[in-house]
This record gives sequence, structure tokens and C-alpha cells, in this order.
Amino acid sequence: MSTSSAHTPPPLARATLLATAVVVLQAVLLLAFAWPALETAPRDLPLVVAGPAAAADQVAVSLESAQPGAFEVTRVDDAAAAEQALRDREAYGAVVLGPEGPTTLVAGAAGPTVAQLLTTAAQQQAAAESVTAEVVDVVPADPDDPRGVALTAGLLPIVMTSIAAGAVLALVVRRRGAVAVGLLTYSGLAGLAVTAILQLWFGALPGSYLANAGVVALVALAMSAAVAGATAVAGRIGLVLVAGTVFLLGNPLSGLASAPEMLPQPWGALGQLLPPGAGGSLLRSVAWFDGAAAASPAWVLTAWAVAGLLLVAAVPSRTGDRRRVVEDAAEPEPVRA
Repeated sequence: MSTSSAHTPPPLARATLLATAVVVLQAVLLLAFAWPALETAPRDLPLVVAGPAAAADQVAVSLESAQPGAFEVTRVDDAAAAEQALRDREAYGAVVLGPEGPTTLVAGAAGPTVAQLLTTAAQQQAAAESVTAEVVDVVPADPDDPRGVALTAGLLPIVMTSIAAGAVLALVVRRRGAVAVGLLTYSGLAGLAVTAILQLWFGALPGSYLANAGVVALVALAMSAAVAGATAVAGRIGLVLVAGTVFLLGNPLSGLASAPEMLPQPWGALGQLLPPGAGGSLLRSVAWFDGAAAASPAWVLTAWAVAGLLLVAAVPSRTGDRRRVVEDAAEPEPVRA
């Protein structure tokens, strides 16, 4: 009996192990994607109140009493300051206190789920006081995609293809310079293609096509370069670790479907340090908010991309080594007297 066959488990044991492994993977996927969705709720959502100090304090107390811990309320001077806070992505909503009653401002583009939550809360409060609820969306989502479905659904294909591109380039291409060129080529083309579909075909993104394509390209580069770098350094173990982090953590914790503050903490904050979450936040900022609050997610994505490219550059090219081995083997041994 050979050594290899002695260590090979029988067919029944292999089938059992494979089935068990698939069920474990299934449970991990279910936990990763279902748990954040089930635990989605407002947690310290930034909200501003414009009006007299005493009235603003009363609104804050009322909100805290109705939903403890749901909102982080800040007072501003007037309606213009409240609207600017939404346009600068410093708050998701605002309550403007006027002589004819309160007006609720929302920014649907910052998160349709949060905008709907604030709208519902305003309507319930107005019904309790027997007044008309006035809700104004100062930065609305695209009319062709008012719920932000295209942006949320478009994230998963980018994650999966970026992981695949990074893995294939690291495992198949042997020269590190060629790997880097492949990563840059992939990310650039991905940015142009994905943005063309989302913006020019679906009409789900406003703003500059090239600016949006640049954001998508940076997202794709951050993920593909990180996977390629980890694979080049640590092989398949590095591939599994980084791909698992980006897919199993980054995707469900991105906050694209709601908002980072709607996820359990610190998971919502952690999601913004991973490429999917940072990419979604950066694309929202560039497409709808003229670049407001874009610096932090841009730096996160740049760090992932640069780290991945540096890891790729740190691993010697394998083509030259293999060629030297072949040449050495082809050289005839010297004839000894």
C-alpha cells in the first residue's frame, strides 16, 4: 500500500467531510448576510434641529423618549444651516421649527431607508398633533431608482469580479510588473463599464460620468490589488483570508442598503474601513453631494489599493527564476578526466 493511499480518506468519509464543509459555509454566509439585515435599526443617526434653543431641546427630548438612542441631535441656527448640513453629509435629516409648524428635511440620496424612516416618524408625529406633515427631500435619490436598488445590487458583482481578477492575475501571471498592469487595466475598464451600465443605461447615477467611473475604478483596484497582493505573498491562504474579509464582512457591513449608523456597532464603523463600505460612501458623495465627506472613504480605498500593489511588488517575478532553472538544466555537465 502506498503512502498517499494510506492517508487518503475512504469515499464515504470524503463525502461526509465535503457535505459538512458546505453546510458550515452555508451557515457562515447566512449569518454574515442575514444578521446585519435583521439587526438594522437607527443608532445615533445624525439629525439637526433648526429653531430656538428651548424648542430644539424639546424636540431632542421627544425623539429620545420615542426611540432611545436612535438619534444624535445637534442644533443649528436656521433652515439654511440645516439644509447645508444635509448637503455636506453631516446629518441624514433635519427638523426646522417654524411658526406654522415643523418641517422635516431629508436627503434621500444619502440613504433611502433612513429618509423613509424620518418621513414615517414625521407623519406619525403630525398625526398625533393633528397637523399636516411637511417633508422636503433636499438631495433626492435618482428618480429612475428612488430606492437605490441599482447601487446596492451593483456592489456584489464588483466585489466578486474584483476578487476573481486579483486571484487569477496573482496565480497565473508570473511577472509582477505584468500583474500590476493587469490590475490597473481591469480596474479602469471595470470603472468605465460598470458606470456606463448604472448611469448611462439604468439612469441610476447623477453627476459626472468620468468622476463616477473613477470612483468605481478605485473600488475595483482596492479589492483586486488586495487579493492579488495577499495571494502573491501567502498563496491560497492569503487569497482565502482577504477574499473572505472583503466578501463575508465588507459586503453585508457596507451599509449601502441603509446606512452605517443603522447597523450594530462597531460593525457599521468597521464596514466603512473595508472597500465595499468605503466605495459605496465615496460613490454617494461624488455622485450626489459634490464630493462632500469624500476624503475619508477615498483614503481608505487608496490605502487598500497601495498596500495590495506594494505586496505584489514585494514578491519576485517567477518567470526569470524558472527560466534560469531551465537553462541550468539544459547546460551539459563538464566532462571530468
